[in-house]
Amino acid sequence: MSVLTPEFEFVDGADDSIRYLEHGWPTDLCRWHSHEVLELHLIVEGYGKSFVGDYIGEFAPGALFLIGPHVPHNWVTDEFGDFEAIPLRDMLIQFSLGSIQKLRKAFPDFHELDALLQRATGGLEFVNFDKAEAQHALAEIKDASGADRILKFLTFLLRLNHHPHQKILSVSDIAYSSFTAKQSNIAKVVDYIIVHFAEDISLEAAAEMANMSVATFARNFKKLTGSRFTEFVTRVRIGQACSMLQATDQKIATICHEAGFKNLANFNRHFLRVKKTTPSAYRGVTRTELQNKIVITDG
Repeated sequence: MSVLTPEFEFVDGADDSIRYLEHGWPTDLCRWHSHEVLELHLIVEGYGKSFVGDYIGEFAPGALFLIGPHVPHNWVTDEFGDFEAIPLRDMLIQFSLGSIQKLRKAFPDFHELDALLQRATGGLEFVNFDKAEAQHALAEIKDASGADRILKFLTFLLRLNHHPHQKILSVSDIAYSSFTAKQSNIAKVVDYIIVHFAEDISLEAAAEMANMSVATFARNFKKLTGSRFTEFVTRVRIGQACSMLQATDQKIATICHEAGFKNLANFNRHFLRVKKTTPSAYRGVTRTELQNKIVITDG
């Protein structure tokens, strides 16, 4: 029996204990996918939406994540107005859990990382971590080699372990141990929703896209994403609305329709349920936070 999974990303770690990668946006590397290694991921530039397991949220420059093995993830940049390509959006390091386990066996003191790695099984965000510090640390790891690279990486990992604001992202157990390398039909539907959120996307049409019966699709979609189909679509639309509330001066009624909602009352109800606040209050708070960050940066 085949297992429906997000697109699996093969990582060849035969020669290196850790692997450094970086890329800009847009790129074909950004899609809803998973892999067997852990990933430490820094957003260098851009604003958009994070998809980690069953979690959907917003990201900004400096967002730093630790994603556990087999957890589906993607970061999608918002492209408003005269959007220009981003040369360097992502800096990331991939490493295997096995290498850490061997280290702990040889040096028991490294067991202090156990709790951090356990929290990362559903995805972890290091909230308000200093962007300059993270970018500098990853750049040093990139430029180092051999044992020096490993030591720099472990030093930074221990630094993250003591960061006081760590947010667990995905609450559903949707990590699998038996992924295939082929892109699944469910993952294609997820990617379609992320791009076409403003369109009418029915359960029946999605099931047809995945070449499944409605019942089979609904069951497997819930198993894979942690959310029912309609709830996932709603949360993607709310995420888009949040981005527009932060980045544009459009009226809330306009944002409501551009995010895919049919009427303002329905939009307000779902927004309050998901974000625990109103759209106007959300816009005010997030813009105040952004202004405060700008003041701090300039000072």
